[in-house]
Amino acid sequence: MEFVTLNTGAKMPLEGFGVFQIPDPAECEEVVYNAIKTGYRLLDTAAAYMNEEAVGKAVARAIADGIVTREEMFITTFESALIKRA
Repeated sequence: MEFVTLNTGAKMPLEGFGVFQIPDPAECEEVVYNAIKTGYRLLDTAAAYMNEEAVGKAVARAIADGIVTREEMFITTFESALIKRA
């Protein structure tokens, strides 16, 4: 996989996983979780897709399971946060 180095020194993958056509929340969470397990670190989503909560749950699950750290993830989105903090 190819990466680009950001001005922070972080390496961001040039290939990402998009969630545009995954409206079912359970399916979206599972597909995104499996994408992270497979090695994807760049996720593309948007508020208009109406599946950001499922994406956030998958990312939180992958972090909790020790598959990835928050710092390794790159998430492109518009207009809302992915993971709500209590």
